[in-house]
Amino acid sequence: MSQQHTPHAGDDRAPDTDAVSLLMRQHGDIRNLFDEVEHSTGEERRDAFRRLVRLLAVHETAEEEVVHPFARRNVTGGDQVVAERLEEEKKAKETLAALEDMDTDDPEFMTRLLALRQDVQRHARAEERYEFTHIRRSADAGTLATMAKGIKAAEAMAPTRPHPGVESATANIALGPVAALMDRTKDAVRKAMKDS
Repeated sequence: MSQQHTPHAGDDRAPDTDAVSLLMRQHGDIRNLFDEVEHSTGEERRDAFRRLVRLLAVHETAEEEVVHPFARRNVTGGDQVVAERLEEEKKAKETLAALEDMDTDDPEFMTRLLALRQDVQRHARAEERYEFTHIRRSADAGTLATMAKGIKAAEAMAPTRPHPGVESATANIALGPVAALMDRTKDAVRKAMKDS
């Protein structure tokens, strides 16, 4: 009995030329993946958690490469806003690192996952309030589209469901450790932004 998996962030009908819409969709996908991990067991939980880790990794990488530089340049007090987001991300990464070393069937796993979820949701609300709102106000359509290209390049690095024809999400996830994924994502985002 398989649960319905969270769709890839680009599967809905929102415009793919709006960076803020893409980021908001990713926040929704992250919430949905937390739900999948919480409400599944065994191999389904492991697969959902791997997809969550990958999406968190590429989402944060895209924000570091696209959102934070824009905020630093265009938001009043942008350096402080970004510093606060980076501190939140650091805390979440520490919790995530502890989770990655655990078996998803470990009784302590869910306690730590719920703590991570709280940190991630608090962080997402702060991003939406202090960065995304300002991006929407100060970026023209061309800038939003250029930023969207970088975010879409990051999304392509971590689909939140298996590619067609792949039996298990594990096959998609086994493309390399998170650090290597983040490096590949940075390269993809930079190339997409440069080509814009």
